[in-house]
Amino acid sequence: METALYLIPMTLGDTEIERVLPSFNREVIKSVKYFIVENIRTTRRFLKKVDRDIDIDSLSFVELNKHTTPESISTYLEPLEKGNSIGVISEAGCPAIADPGADVVSIAQRKGLKVIPLIGPSSILLSLMASGFNGQSFAFHGYLPIEKGDRVKKIKALEQLVYSEHQTQIFIETPYRNNKMIEDLISVCRPQTKLCVAANITCDDEFIRTMSLKDWKKSIPELSKIPCIFLIYK
Repeated sequence: METALYLIPMTLGDTEIERVLPSFNREVIKSVKYFIVENIRTTRRFLKKVDRDIDIDSLSFVELNKHTTPESISTYLEPLEKGNSIGVISEAGCPAIADPGADVVSIAQRKGLKVIPLIGPSSILLSLMASGFNGQSFAFHGYLPIEKGDRVKKIKALEQLVYSEHQTQIFIETPYRNNKMIEDLISVCRPQTKLCVAANITCDDEFIRTMSLKDWKKSIPELSKIPCIFLIYK
């Protein structure tokens, strides 16, 4: 196996490994002894799901999340510089996409170290694929502002981009505020603007639906406590 910084996708929820990850990923995981992860506990559980025979206690883990200092991150690639491959694993989906893993990838690129992204599920791309919206021009904005005035202003700006740039706008929300997000979009945007809501992608209870906001207003499903992606287009 080539020595590199491997970007290893994780399943989105409790999905069968075989359904979303190629067998090559398993071979990479079994060959790597050093991991940079968003959450050690979640990662250990994922690795055991990939291969129950993995000796977790023989592996080395460091966490990379919003609490990690830049000084710590700068030391994380030392095993790779000494000839040992490192795996980067996010809390869910693809590392370095809307994820702090991007920070260590940036350092690796700056140092000229080999970076290899592996195939796996991305909720952003999967939701865009299923939305029926423009896949040629799109933008992901992460979380929208919490404060009402800033939130309304941001939603209006995103909708303006839909109509002026013909660009799909994608964003997320904290699960317990999902229904409030739909209500805000209904109250702020034009009735004809289309909204796609994609929830629990790749899981057994996957929900993906595209309708105009006028039609969403008639029936808002209960989406609290589950991960959702929101997309708007014309």
